Amino acid sequence: MQLDYMVAFLVTLAVTLLIMPSVIRYLHKIKFGQTEREEGLASHKVKNGTPTMGGIIFILVPIVVFSFLRFDALQQNSIQIVILAYLGYGLIGFIDDYLIVVKKNNEGLKPSVKFAMQSILAVIFFLLYRTSASTEIVIPLIDCRFDLGWLYFFLVFIMFTAESNAVNLTDGLDGLCAGVSIVAFFPYVVFSLLQGNRSLALLLICVIGALVGYLFFNLHPAKIFMGDTGSLALGGLLAAVAMVTKQELLLIIIGGVFLIEVLSVVIQVTHFKRTGRRVFKMAPIHHHFEMCGMKETKVVSMFWGVGFLLALIGLLLGVM
Repeated sequence: MQLDYMVAFLVTLAVTLLIMPSVIRYLHKIKFGQTEREEGLASHKVKNGTPTMGGIIFILVPIVVFSFLRFDALQQNSIQIVILAYLGYGLIGFIDDYLIVVKKNNEGLKPSVKFAMQSILAVIFFLLYRTSASTEIVIPLIDCRFDLGWLYFFLVFIMFTAESNAVNLTDGLDGLCAGVSIVAFFPYVVFSLLQGNRSLALLLICVIGALVGYLFFNLHPAKIFMGDTGSLALGGLLAAVAMVTKQELLLIIIGGVFLIEVLSVVIQVTHFKRTGRRVFKMAPIHHHFEMCGMKETKVVSMFWGVGFLLALIGLLLGVM
């Protein structure tokens, strides 16, 4: 069984490394390039024209490889929910990217429309999940189970909408989002194995393998960006995995970097509306550190370190 995991990781890694250069050249050819915001950092202007929507690769490659290795597992309710969440939120991101890059609509999807689409998917996944699972949540450390009943719907709704947007906000520096996502998925691989859901563990390893391959091209200076296609998909996947492994509360810790990023934006916007002053030099908070003089690569390394520490704490809490 361990050989299966190694094969899954190496195959998705190799396929991603092999096809990504061609994808980058093709995206360059059709001018699917990133456009940096006018109010953004001056140091980021050089990123204009860098191909985006690279998330398509680390969405499709893992699913294809997993389907080839474990086709029978596609009948499992938990696998169906996780894959549909990955594809569904990726599709929302793709539509947003398409409107911005192809249709030259700088706003992309209107926030209200994007949120409505995220909300609809959250409701669908809750209903699918309820056909085969309880509404109990597990309290870490004390291993206490508490049945939320229909209140569980609100937890799931918040998880999917908040996590997809939080990961989306984190995708602002070369290698930042992909690196933090990789370390965030590892605890859920362990949780899946401990629960006997080896198929889910295999699927997550496929995703990690593809993300490592993508990261090779996304490290500074990035040759490709994941776009909303990738970031929304990763957020939806994290929420789905937390739900089906019954480790919903631990997502707060394991995905702590994403939580910090979204809180920095909420704090910035709320404080500015009330006082006309900013708490951070720029939000999300990774840009604040850049404006304080830290190099982009240093900021990314720091956030990776924080993500690793939080993922480790979440893992320990989940297995104790």
